[in-house]
Amino acid sequence: MIDCFLILPSVAAECGYFLGSAGVGYVGPAQENWNGNGPWWDSYQPMSYSITGKLGNRDAFATMAATCHSNGVGVIVDTVMNHQTAQTSGTGYNGDAFTKYNYPGTYSTADFHHSQCGTSDGQIHNYDNATEVQFCELDSLADLATETEHVRSTLAAYINDLISLGVDGLRLDAAKHMPPGDIANILSRATKPLYITQEVVWGSGEPIQPSQYVGNGQVMEFRFTSAIQSAFSSGNIAQLATVNSNGWLPSSSANAFVANHDTERSGTSLNYLSPNNQYTLAHVLALSIPYGTPSILSSYAFSSYDQGAPNSGKSKGDSPMRAPTKAAPPIPYIGAGTCYGGGGGLNGWLCQHRWTAIAGMIGFYNRVSGSAVNNWVSDAAAHIAYGRGSAGFVAINTASSSWTTTFSSSLPSGVYCDVVNGAVVSGSSSCSGPSITVNAGGEFTATVSADYALAIHIGAKIA
Repeated sequence: MIDCFLILPSVAAECGYFLGSAGVGYVGPAQENWNGNGPWWDSYQPMSYSITGKLGNRDAFATMAATCHSNGVGVIVDTVMNHQTAQTSGTGYNGDAFTKYNYPGTYSTADFHHSQCGTSDGQIHNYDNATEVQFCELDSLADLATETEHVRSTLAAYINDLISLGVDGLRLDAAKHMPPGDIANILSRATKPLYITQEVVWGSGEPIQPSQYVGNGQVMEFRFTSAIQSAFSSGNIAQLATVNSNGWLPSSSANAFVANHDTERSGTSLNYLSPNNQYTLAHVLALSIPYGTPSILSSYAFSSYDQGAPNSGKSKGDSPMRAPTKAAPPIPYIGAGTCYGGGGGLNGWLCQHRWTAIAGMIGFYNRVSGSAVNNWVSDAAAHIAYGRGSAGFVAINTASSSWTTTFSSSLPSGVYCDVVNGAVVSGSSSCSGPSITVNAGGEFTATVSADYALAIHIGAKIA
């Protein structure tokens, strides 16, 4: 899944020009939200369920969904059901006015948790208290009483409106702050089955655990994110051999990710500024190890936590933006827009899904799906290599020196394009980057440069 932190017309364009190979993309909150004039998080403070927000209006949403579907890309929407705004008053992107707990035509004071919370100020203070976590306010956001019929029916109507516009799934923001039974009741009213992923941040010993939500769909596995950050930051990636046996959520229930829009700012994951190519290499692993359903954040550069998208999500001017890692080398671009070429985006947009390594590994992931890990090699803490049955092979080196060895794979003999560092040239049997020759016994000798990787798969066999 590609988490497109882009405006709706940009997502539509990407579905038409690039995302068809990815299979599914998801977009930010579609409902009308508080107009905070800048910060990214105002999108997560809804004040009505009109499809009019920072990212675009109803017509733009419908066009985006239709374009994505016509190119074989499903659409998942980031959905805020736990709360409304934290502001005491304001206006939405559609110009509608509100005060906290009073959203004309949608909710009034009776639709929110107040005395049920139990804390003196109505805020969450203790994550060891399940009632507090699910009935008090998160960061002063007006907490919806999702156990009540009016709230449930209102949220279900919004979901069904999204379905009518072509939505295939939902990411449920702040799901941890709603009882799983409330979520189940609301989702049961959907007019078609939906893919679901839920934001439930794991906390050791806490009474609310990600496993409690798997009956509603997949759950974002933050322990995977933390383990990836720890392994690549320390250089000890050999420890990731146990990713599938760490006692986390079962792979079929997990949504695995290197970073999302929260963690990349809070320091609780790697991000595009991480040194030594760690961010890109972590994506090589996440898209090649068979754990969970991977999602990839595609967003923009920032210098502060609150910073919103460049030009409110629209392109401006023609200054080039280049991907900042070795595996996504600098490429110059021209023209207006957000995402271009094989290396990233323009005007502050990063467009990570277009980085050479990440785009190549999306193809790897799709090609090796269902194939077990084999031929695991780790001759040092900073070296790992492994196959995916007879479908693919990947090697990652986080050391400060190159790694040269002969690898044993189960691939058929032939010449393969290294999809971390290039791509098969359309309409030809050549590679835009280096190629690797596998002999009749499945062996090949290669050098993996410092802080680098390689990956080959049967879909990138060129001879």
